[in-house]
Amino acid sequence: MWMILGIAGLLMAGVLARLLWKRAANRMATRALHRFGARVHRFKLTAKSEIAASLMADPVIAEAVETHSRENGIAPADVWRRVGTYIDEMVPFFSILAYYRIGYNVSRAVLNLFYKVTVDQARPSSVAVLPRDAVVIYLMNHRSNADYVLVGYALSGQVAISYAVGEWARAFPLEYVFKTFGSYFIRRRFREALYHSVLERYVQLITRNGVTQGIFPEGGLTRDGRLQPGKIGLLDYVLGAGRDPDFRRRLYLVPVGINYDRVLEDRSLLQELEVRDGKRARPSRLSQAAGVARFAVWNATRLVTQRWRRYGRAAVIIGDPVSLEPWFAEQGGDALFALSRHDRLARVGSLCDSAMRRIGALVPVTPVPLACAALQSFDGDFVSRKVLLERMSDMRTVLLALDAQVLKAEGSIEETFERAYVMLRMRRVISLVGDGFLVLPRGRPLISYYANSVAHLLGPFEEGIRSRDALPAMSATGALPVRARQRTPLA
Repeated sequence: MWMILGIAGLLMAGVLARLLWKRAANRMATRALHRFGARVHRFKLTAKSEIAASLMADPVIAEAVETHSRENGIAPADVWRRVGTYIDEMVPFFSILAYYRIGYNVSRAVLNLFYKVTVDQARPSSVAVLPRDAVVIYLMNHRSNADYVLVGYALSGQVAISYAVGEWARAFPLEYVFKTFGSYFIRRRFREALYHSVLERYVQLITRNGVTQGIFPEGGLTRDGRLQPGKIGLLDYVLGAGRDPDFRRRLYLVPVGINYDRVLEDRSLLQELEVRDGKRARPSRLSQAAGVARFAVWNATRLVTQRWRRYGRAAVIIGDPVSLEPWFAEQGGDALFALSRHDRLARVGSLCDSAMRRIGALVPVTPVPLACAALQSFDGDFVSRKVLLERMSDMRTVLLALDAQVLKAEGSIEETFERAYVMLRMRRVISLVGDGFLVLPRGRPLISYYANSVAHLLGPFEEGIRSRDALPAMSATGALPVRARQRTPLA
């Protein structure tokens, strides 16, 4: 009897503790939302099981299951189990507490440890005038895996953003973290028609229910620093929600430009580029892990010995919202969805190209990319300080004339260069030699990488920056040039 009463008491205590925790968690979540004033869509709080049930009952997915079963000779029950696996893999379980109490504080601490964060809007009032029922899709360039944290932190006072995340993050504990933040996972290079039917219907489901999404149209990190061509898959899925005429007026795209004075994984990305081009063998997982360990130990040592320096700027520029209602009208409304898939994707591709141009125009020009662009515009590896500062000043003048987003443009060019030089010297990219600076051989790829991030904004200087990659770092005799030959791109 006492044993039964004891077990019953423990069960009741557990139920009571759970109810008290749920009540306390709801209060903390409510306070967090009031503190940030952010908008969280009710659908994000829907139980994962309800979303899964909705997708399993979708007639489009049922048709895809039947087709896959017939074409591959697989029993329908097995195909439905595969669909269930895909749904479980994609669908997140958003937590307000995880996003605003844990995620925000951790991201603020980490970002401010590594960077001085700058967040600006092209026009401060542009996002505020959006209709209350607007469904917003943020499209952004992809410089670093830190982009997820940076943009989420930048928008935390406006909205809780749900990202489309690649398979790289499907590892413990990253998968759990991203899902509690409301992000959904996609297999970027998986061509199975059944999978894409499930993904398309899920993306359209959350879009119709007003979930704000963040998409990287490039489909992956840039390896050479340049803005990559946009891929239209996810954007086409989002636009599919426009089959409902009343929904078209609610869809808005917001371009976002991102740039850094230092991308944490820049050398790894350049190594991947060399592997892709056949210039070096793919490093083993052990060597990659050793590289990460060295990076962690080095930075921990700098923290302990109080020699820590932040990695310069991490900047986000949020552009003007673009209503998709006029675009749907130009395509003939319902006529767009009557076209063949090939013809429809061609029109979506034009829209994506336009969005990428807007994103490219918003990429912030921070000190290191500006200094690297100036260094990259010379044929030689040695540049005098005076000539380098003149070139940086000329470039900044061009950038401002072309309405580029130049950070701290009101300061002196000497101050801008000094900020960049601290980073470039610390990373052994350039070295002070006499009255000028020498680009070290190991630093030339990094110079090119950061110059490429802003070269498209530099008008008459762009051609000189692009052509420098084809030049040798040293003369044929192996001697370093004494003085750099200047390009004269301006008439």
